[in-house]
Amino acid sequence: MQVSRLLQMTYILLEKGTVTAPELAERFEVSVRTVYRDVEALSQAGIPVYTSQGKGGGISLTDRFVLNKSLLTDKEQDEILFALQSLSAVRLPDLGEAFSKLSSLFRKNSTSWIEVDFSPWGTGDKQKELYTLLKQAILEQRVISFTYLGAAGEHNSRKAVPVKLLFKDRAWYVEAYSFERGALRTFKITRMSNVQLLEGEGTGLLEFQQVRTASAGTSDEEIKVNESPRIRLVLNIEPAGAYRIVDEFKEEEILKLEDGSFQLISDMPSGEWLVQYLLSYGDILEVMEPESLRLEMKARTAKMAQKYSG
Repeated sequence: MQVSRLLQMTYILLEKGTVTAPELAERFEVSVRTVYRDVEALSQAGIPVYTSQGKGGGISLTDRFVLNKSLLTDKEQDEILFALQSLSAVRLPDLGEAFSKLSSLFRKNSTSWIEVDFSPWGTGDKQKELYTLLKQAILEQRVISFTYLGAAGEHNSRKAVPVKLLFKDRAWYVEAYSFERGALRTFKITRMSNVQLLEGEGTGLLEFQQVRTASAGTSDEEIKVNESPRIRLVLNIEPAGAYRIVDEFKEEEILKLEDGSFQLISDMPSGEWLVQYLLSYGDILEVMEPESLRLEMKARTAKMAQKYSG
């Protein structure tokens, strides 16, 4: 993200001449200190950028400087543009503008060769705003507060310092230092609500710096799953479930039967999560082994049927 910001900053300085650090900080939603770090990075990269004090002062480029696009080959220019297109998967609003400006600078047509969107259907501006807020918290190492929906349906107030965004198993997560746990934890973004960026929250940040590289970011649910004993499953799944089992199981665990159905043999962690996962297949799945899990599924489905018996 810093490379994209540096390119945009250079373009803005070329276009406007002199810009103040607070203006750039507001534009990129970072701190003034981060802007000055970017200025230093540009200078180290050979861009003749300088700062001036007093009225009319700010950050500028030397008058005779021109961003020489010939420093990049056609292939390198294409790779930069393609990378920006791929990054649009996180739906950050500034990437489209950066892509447009660089396309113009390189004099290249806007060829939309790829489109990746990891966001769920129906998500809108609210989720985009959350990504922007989390990005700011990560870049500035700021504390956030939020309400988190736990696996058992309970709502808990949490404080944390976000470290990075993760996309795993078709969902977005944020890895963050949790003050309640005193360690890095992973939170599913769709379970977070009332997210706020706190002002003047320095308490615990030193502790965060000490443990951030020594602790793995693991969700409470993931800890429970990983610590659960594994059991050998034998499942029969009807042909209608083919699209799911290909996505969710290894090829060597899948056996296609003569009637077009599938038999799956897999080792999976036991627990409530496993029952809920198997129930998500509905009536196209039948547990063959172990017998204890087969009986549990029978009891659960009977209880479900009872709710609709009236």
